[in-house]
Amino acid sequence: MKNKDVSFWLFLAPVLFALSAVVLIPLLFGVYYSFTNWNGISYTEFLGLDNYVNVLKNEAFRNALWFTVKFCVASVIVINIMGLGLAMLVTTKIKSRNILRTVFFMPNLIGGLILGFIWQFVFVNVFSAIGKATGIGWLQGWLSDSTTGFWGMVILMSWQMAGYIMIIYIAYLENVPGELLEAADIDGANHWQKFRNITFPLIMPAFTVSMFLTLSNAFKIYDQNLSLTNGGPYDSTTMVAMDIVNTAFKFNMMATAQAKAIIFFIIVAIISLTQVYINKKREVEM
Repeated sequence: MKNKDVSFWLFLAPVLFALSAVVLIPLLFGVYYSFTNWNGISYTEFLGLDNYVNVLKNEAFRNALWFTVKFCVASVIVINIMGLGLAMLVTTKIKSRNILRTVFFMPNLIGGLILGFIWQFVFVNVFSAIGKATGIGWLQGWLSDSTTGFWGMVILMSWQMAGYIMIIYIAYLENVPGELLEAADIDGANHWQKFRNITFPLIMPAFTVSMFLTLSNAFKIYDQNLSLTNGGPYDSTTMVAMDIVNTAFKFNMMATAQAKAIIFFIIVAIISLTQVYINKKREVEM
């Protein structure tokens, strides 16, 4: 038994070392540096909570946080509805379901920067051309204000992640017992009643996982934000991740950026763990 314990920890040691070196130790140093006037190389003074107080008073950070929260709410709703809808489509008996699964999943394989530039071309050039040809005013000038920039980000994120979330829902939809659905048919239940009372309760674990993934990804988004709007116009579409990066590397305020990152980490952790706890209580056993 003792030898087994030693071998177990020997196999686990490289993973623990990598986790500590890449995640835990930098996190602890980051927390410490957020209380100082660190400039990225060294620090000369311990400031206590001054950085955190200044961050919470910073209007640009509050605006970025509010924009990110709105974006997360819209993205989580749209992505999960699209992902579940696509999953239900490709789990039917249509002949092209395997091809459709591949097509729907492919956008997730494209890098965020490339996706941003692709959709920037679509919004700026294609939409404008269609708007001029048809006389539809709202298609022209996309990404030129905070509203269209916001929905442009939501469309991009939803197009990228819907196929990935679809795969998660497919795994659970294909395990829903067919006899339950057949019994519901015999009892005269319609499609909505079967979905609400049988299918959705049984795929709640997939909903929990999908909510967690979409929330965490939507909060942390940076490269799509950079390539699609670059925070414009006038920083009205700047998200928290971009604000933190700009604070650190554009304005060279490393300690302040670290304080923003810690606050952001706490907010994301609380929201993510809360939704997992709530959704876990609603899960049922198959």
